[in-house]
Amino acid sequence: MNKIIVSIILTVMLVIGINKITDIVYFVEKPDQSAYQIESVVSSKSTTEAETTSETGNIIALFASVSAGDGEKIFKKCAACHSIAQGGGNKIGPALWGVLGRKAGAVANYKYSKAIIAHGKPWSFEEMDGFLKKPKDWIKGTKMSFAGLKNEKERAAIILYMNQNTDNPLPLN
Repeated sequence: MNKIIVSIILTVMLVIGINKITDIVYFVEKPDQSAYQIESVVSSKSTTEAETTSETGNIIALFASVSAGDGEKIFKKCAACHSIAQGGGNKIGPALWGVLGRKAGAVANYKYSKAIIAHGKPWSFEEMDGFLKKPKDWIKGTKMSFAGLKNEKERAAIILYMNQNTDNPLPLN
């Protein structure tokens, strides 16, 4: 038993000793200043006209660069929870036929969150763009769990597609 204890203590002392010796042999003094001096940080982001117009909330300017056909493809992300066909029923989310121009929370036979009902604004292009970008930020308390569409061209394409699926499309100008 004594041999085991002595060998464990000796091994620990050997490891610690080797560690201390290597620290002394390979000692490197840290410099006082960094070798790479950065005087100022300037972030430059090249923005296109489409990005600039989307940041200011003008989704209509992006309509020229997308099509409703693109929106139909992108809408597949939404189709799991929403129907867009005329006469289509509510799913997890309300039916979206004729959503643009309609007051928020106005579909019959669908239980909206209190936040959507309180919002009560009509769905314009700008309202829909803001909501699709990040629903939880646009209308605090909404029960829509979709994370949102970050790409403004995708949002513009879906909005065009939704505007096409209605009896009374909103004018694009």
